[in-house]
Amino acid sequence: MTVLDAAPTGPAVPAVRGQGLVPVFVRLKLTLLRNGLRQSSGRRAAYVASLVVTLLLAVGQVIGLVALRGHAQAGTLVVLLTAVVALGWAVMPLFFPSGDETLDPSRLVMLPLRPRPLIGALLVASLIGIGPLFTLALALGSVVAVAHGVGAVVFAVVAVPLTLLVCAALARSVATANIRLLTSRKGRDLAVLSGLVIAVGIQFVSFGAQSLGRAGGLSSLEPVVDVVRWVPPAAALGAVSSASDGAYGTALGQLLLSVLALGGLMWLWERSLVKLMTSPDGSTVAAAEPSAGRSGADRSGLFSLLPDGRTATVMQRSLRYVVRDPKTKAAWVSALAIGLIVPVLNAAQGSGSAYFACFAAGMLGMQMYNQFGQDTSAFWMVALSVSTTRDAYLELRARALALLLITLPYTVLVTVVTSAVLGDWAALPGVMGLSFALLGAMLATGALASALFPYSIPQDGAFKNVVPGQAGLAWISVLGGMVAAAVLSGPVIGLTIWLHMADQQGQLWLLLPVGAVYGAFIGWLGVRLAAPRAADRLPEILAAVSKG
Repeated sequence: MTVLDAAPTGPAVPAVRGQGLVPVFVRLKLTLLRNGLRQSSGRRAAYVASLVVTLLLAVGQVIGLVALRGHAQAGTLVVLLTAVVALGWAVMPLFFPSGDETLDPSRLVMLPLRPRPLIGALLVASLIGIGPLFTLALALGSVVAVAHGVGAVVFAVVAVPLTLLVCAALARSVATANIRLLTSRKGRDLAVLSGLVIAVGIQFVSFGAQSLGRAGGLSSLEPVVDVVRWVPPAAALGAVSSASDGAYGTALGQLLLSVLALGGLMWLWERSLVKLMTSPDGSTVAAAEPSAGRSGADRSGLFSLLPDGRTATVMQRSLRYVVRDPKTKAAWVSALAIGLIVPVLNAAQGSGSAYFACFAAGMLGMQMYNQFGQDTSAFWMVALSVSTTRDAYLELRARALALLLITLPYTVLVTVVTSAVLGDWAALPGVMGLSFALLGAMLATGALASALFPYSIPQDGAFKNVVPGQAGLAWISVLGGMVAAAVLSGPVIGLTIWLHMADQQGQLWLLLPVGAVYGAFIGWLGVRLAAPRAADRLPEILAAVSKG
């Protein structure tokens, strides 16, 4: 259901003029929420679960903040928490633009509404939801933690709603300014990549928390907090803390700064809304003429270095998927980022080992699994070009070579960086050889899993990677393949363990050539064994990968 579906029509217009837009948009938001929950029991269950979890977190947050009342670092924690929550309000519309249909003001462009009353109504309507409830709990708990004295309570009465309004206006202004990006293909790519940002962010939060523990706690962040407490909306709650200390002039300045920030966000929001409602978009601008002289495969640039024939075509197609397909791009970027962050951050904390660098080879080797499923329904064009085992072998080999173009230099990079951070250069050859062996084993098992256990990847939904009914295939393909890869890497792993136990660290350099040769051989063997199975099972593979 769209906003226009729920909007009042016909006889309701005079009532809107008489009572204003705010009640209408509040009812509109509640109607959208109610009708959305009616769509399916799964959606209702997800919403109820999200609400319960949010309420539990909010209650726990309030209790924790109240318990900090009188603590020396309570003001520091309150300011930092508010700044983090405000950052979340700013970036969540970019990653989850479909989470709230009223975030899209382009649905209202055909209605006779003026921007200024419209943004007021949208601002009030945006205060209905799980996010505002959590933010309100944070603000209430924060003022209880830091408010001491009548003056601070007076500032707190203004700071709580002001904090909530600034967060809501920030989200709305960011969403309106970027709505055309968010509803485009690039915007959908951004939404798909949100999982990467969250995963990477968790790694950095964990690293930062451990660093704080070693540095002596929140007191080490006082210089940062001295700046953040002047940044709205953290400045509003900072004003309560300043009033508790008797610095009423400072508190008034912080509160006034938050009021000005709210006014500035509303002004920017109005400007973006006017531009959105009056300027033409892609549907009213003529499409650019196709470039002349471009036909067939583009072999310019780096693609000109690829070998001729089917190998070049398949490699080019695979590499273009990495750049253009949202799901493939998200998987690759996530693997590249996490494969570097985990070993390097562990090494930087002094708790890691150089062998953590093998994690990068494992993350990238997983991209070999479900090769045909990545093509989705377009795989029928590939199937038409495969008539013999030789064709299937060339197809799988070219896909593996395209993967190696990225994974080999990246594995070397992660290994070198991890060894440099640890200062353990003696382990570098052994780690690199073991990584090469693991990568070759995953290429082998990935090729076999692609032929034996293909599954479809749905195009809708940023976080749906398996269509309903094929979850078992996905688990067998990925987890079974990873276990098999670990077994296939056993000879090189065993050699590594033996050299360490026999105190033969000086011979660890042998692992580099042994691992490289073994990895190349096992990868080639896996592709060879997978080719006849792929050729024989083309109809089954096509049926499996086309279900999405």
